[in-house]
Amino acid sequence: MSQARPPFPPFNPETAAQKARLAEDAWNSRDPERVSLAYTPDSRWRNRAEFITGREAIVGLLQRKWARELDYRLIKEVWAYDGNRIAVRFAYEWHDDAGNWYRSYGNENWEFDEQGLMRVRHASINDVPIKESERKFFWPLGRRPDDHPGLSELGL
Repeated sequence: MSQARPPFPPFNPETAAQKARLAEDAWNSRDPERVSLAYTPDSRWRNRAEFITGREAIVGLLQRKWARELDYRLIKEVWAYDGNRIAVRFAYEWHDDAGNWYRSYGNENWEFDEQGLMRVRHASINDVPIKESERKFFWPLGRRPDDHPGLSELGL
């Protein structure tokens, strides 16, 4: 049985922003099992060119992702919302095992069930090589501090 994940749809500006921040916090934990619990057991994803269904597949995708994307730090920002759907834009910084830094930019479209679990996630993501000196995300690994600027404040 899945546990409910407030806030629940329909979303308003505050609850959409809260949902995005909760997702950001979970992803910044880099804990695939924790992240997967925010999705329905049969959640459908498009992540880049990969199409997956279900929590087990989500865990596998995230394990592969965070084995490759080291020192991952993410910021999400609500772009739009309506009823049980939220669109977010995001950016995250990471480096590969050779020390090459990247900033990945993207958009996600989310659809939630009545229990606040995400049942559909479509993500489009582009990776941009950056110099280490161009990094903007400098908090310790884990949750972004409340006083750290968001995407708009950083000019992203």
